[in-house]
Amino acid sequence: MDAFFASVEERDKPYLRGLPVIIGADPKGGSGRGVVSTANYKARELGIHSALPIQSAWKRCEAARRGGGARCVFITGNHHRYTSVSKEVFSIVRAHIPIVSETSIDEAYMDLSFCETYDTAKALATSLKRTLKKETNLSCSIGIGANKMIAKIASDYEKPNGLTVVRPEETEAFLAPLPIRAIPGIGVVAEQRCNRQGIYTVADAQQISWQDAESLFGKHGFSLWERFRGIDERKIETAPPTRKSIGKHHTFAVDTEDMEYVIRVLRNQTEQIVHEVARRGFTEFRTVVLTVRFADFTTTTRSLTAEMPLTTSKDIMLKLMKLVLPFFDSSGNPKHKAIRLIGVRVEKLV
Repeated sequence: MDAFFASVEERDKPYLRGLPVIIGADPKGGSGRGVVSTANYKARELGIHSALPIQSAWKRCEAARRGGGARCVFITGNHHRYTSVSKEVFSIVRAHIPIVSETSIDEAYMDLSFCETYDTAKALATSLKRTLKKETNLSCSIGIGANKMIAKIASDYEKPNGLTVVRPEETEAFLAPLPIRAIPGIGVVAEQRCNRQGIYTVADAQQISWQDAESLFGKHGFSLWERFRGIDERKIETAPPTRKSIGKHHTFAVDTEDMEYVIRVLRNQTEQIVHEVARRGFTEFRTVVLTVRFADFTTTTRSLTAEMPLTTSKDIMLKLMKLVLPFFDSSGNPKHKAIRLIGVRVEKLV
């Protein structure tokens, strides 16, 4: 997510828009302790960034104000609110993508191998960005690459609101002009060591042998030598979700507009879900969530929460019919787009 904490504050407090916003410790008029948690892009123009001492941030803000700039806004932050918004964001992400590995409150790796082509992956990422903006009024930046390292670097390439795709054959050329610090594992000390050897960019580093890399970096040398060339074999690992929800999704072999066919699939999914609910030792649930992904990868999620507990597949289907039928008429699907995927989830299990 782009400047996540600050963006949430700007969204919820429109009067902050256009001002430099810093989330972090109380600056206490320049005598505060602590650091900046995050800063919006207006504040970053002043050289303010995460982990900067809050005193330094205050001094830069004051210098800018004296020079005729806008006064900075310092906010101590509302982590309960940010956590709530994060859950909303990742709920939307998981409606688009089955395998998601959350690495922090506002960042995750997503396995897009099911897309099979980079063009399809880009279309899905575009749809996800559009849905997040529509449903949360927040922007994100996405990088797509052959591995985690390339995707991570690409996600930072065009911030904010960026989408950068690096195909396998483009990997080394993409990395080449970047500063050596762009490579994970190259910190301040390693950068200085590289600079003493005349290595300033990744292109410079790509010229050295793996033996030279081991001489320069010790036991981590060969791993860094691989990274200079875009090689990263780490897998996307994800733990089972801790939230109480059970769901099923089905991707149609051919995009469909057949309502009866879709309803048959939904009925089959509800029966599987009720079986899984019982198998896991739950007896009831209250919320039914429907996810519809169209042929153009636009994804919509709708839900209903019942006042009384739900227990059977019939209970789910009664709710689902209210949710799914609008997608077969102009009210929910004005362009009459075909359906690519249908998903059902039950939440608030007891």
